Amino acid sequence: MSIEIKNVTKIYGLQKALNEVSFTVNQGEILGFLGPNGAGKSTLMKIISCYIPPTEGTVIVDGYDVREDSLEIRKRVGYLPEHNPLYLDMYVKEYLTFIAGIHKLNKKKEKLSNVIDLVGLGLEQNKKIGQLSKGYKQRVGLAQALIHDPKVLILDEPTSGLDPNQLADIREVIKNIGKEKTVMFSSHIMQEIEAICDRIVIINRGKLIVDKDALQMMNSNSSQQIVQVEFEKIVSKTELKSIKGVEKVKQLEGNSWQLISTKPEDLRVEISKFASSKGILVLSLQKETQKLENIFKELTN
Repeated sequence: MSIEIKNVTKIYGLQKALNEVSFTVNQGEILGFLGPNGAGKSTLMKIISCYIPPTEGTVIVDGYDVREDSLEIRKRVGYLPEHNPLYLDMYVKEYLTFIAGIHKLNKKKEKLSNVIDLVGLGLEQNKKIGQLSKGYKQRVGLAQALIHDPKVLILDEPTSGLDPNQLADIREVIKNIGKEKTVMFSSHIMQEIEAICDRIVIINRGKLIVDKDALQMMNSNSSQQIVQVEFEKIVSKTELKSIKGVEKVKQLEGNSWQLISTKPEDLRVEISKFASSKGILVLSLQKETQKLENIFKELTN
């Protein structure tokens, strides 16, 4: 595993920002790291990146302890903080050359060219950073995190300010990176987490409340099941409400309906029994995956 977090606590004065948080992130895994504002996400990312030390507990990154081997960890970690710090008076190419120099990289020109192509900065590389849009500034921040080919990538709100086309591009970049590297990815855009992440960790008020495989969480975490069904002919709302387990009924288009239940019975089975008893054909029957946004609200409120 690339990141081990064991009983990490961080205290600022009288405030406990993190309270005995423990989980691991494996190589080749993209971890979605979620929590409300003030939950402690950025604090933990800064600890992993060796910007601040933990008050208690242990963090091991690629076999190195953050307390004892911070320089070794910094060589292996690429970090994009939430508030992307950039030198606005420097040109894009000049800035990335400067970052490459800090990392003492060999073949600077080759690595600079590769990372510029990777994050889509080719047309902007000769502009001053201060002249760029917020989306392109984010790309510059991502480029500086990637230029030294780190084993671990820590991304705190990396898609902030990107337009839909840029979102798709950066999403694909992160997916490809995640095949070889360890990626820890924080975002308030739930669709991004759904699209990119293999596993989801949620913290709230400094405590770990969820650590689950993304698909498992979407399919099983909520107490509510939602089924969408289309019949061959008209069925009344009253008839559908009589189906065992059905609590809410919503008509969609034509003969399509959305049925909702919090009961243990599988609604698909009960709907099939109902259709058979009425001699009605079912044209489509699908259990909807729970939306991460709803699960997040349910867990953190």
